[in-house]
Amino acid sequence: MHEFFLAQGGGRPIFEWRWVERNADNIVQRLGEHVSLTATALGIGLVASIGLAILSLRWRWFYGIALSAAGALYVIPSLGAFALLVPFFGLSFTTAVIPLASYTLLILVRNIVTGVDQVPTEVREAAIGMGFTRRRLLLQVELPLALPVVIAGLRVAAVTTIGLVTVTSMLGMGGLGFFIRAGIQTATPNPTAIIVGIGLSVVLAVVVDLLLWLSERALAPWARKART
Repeated sequence: MHEFFLAQGGGRPIFEWRWVERNADNIVQRLGEHVSLTATALGIGLVASIGLAILSLRWRWFYGIALSAAGALYVIPSLGAFALLVPFFGLSFTTAVIPLASYTLLILVRNIVTGVDQVPTEVREAAIGMGFTRRRLLLQVELPLALPVVIAGLRVAAVTTIGLVTVTSMLGMGGLGFFIRAGIQTATPNPTAIIVGIGLSVVLAVVVDLLLWLSERALAPWARKART
């Protein structure tokens, strides 16, 4: 059975398996592009957020500045951000990644700082009593204990980024948004392409969120025990 959910009036089927079979290679390619853009943006955003969070923890006055700047970047419409960067980088991978990474900063900086602030005072005092330097305390005690909160923020950022990557199809960057755009812009709308683009984006978001949740359970088992 190659098609189902026939449109009313005997029109084009809402979903055609034959279209999926014909475009299987293209679907795999676009899915790979989507994953690549998402992973790159999250990686850059996480590294930048850790740096901003460390500065915020060292100089508290900087925290408000960092959040304000990240908030300003967060509210810039994605298409506007892409258009602003095109004259500098062209229709390139860089043009897509910079805004995507910037949208993660507000979520990740806040969660990293919040996670570190929630580390019990007695734990800090015990580490300092054992001769831990400020840097060693941060890297070996505070950040590891903040991991559950950090990963919670990363889960939100990842799902958000996966959704935003679909917009990069407007730059010709591909990703699963390619199918959504192609399905809408054809002379006769192709609902199968739209469903594939949206459906795989949702599945990808669920899978990534599940993997991050499992990583939290593996890397921070004490947090799971504390909640039980």
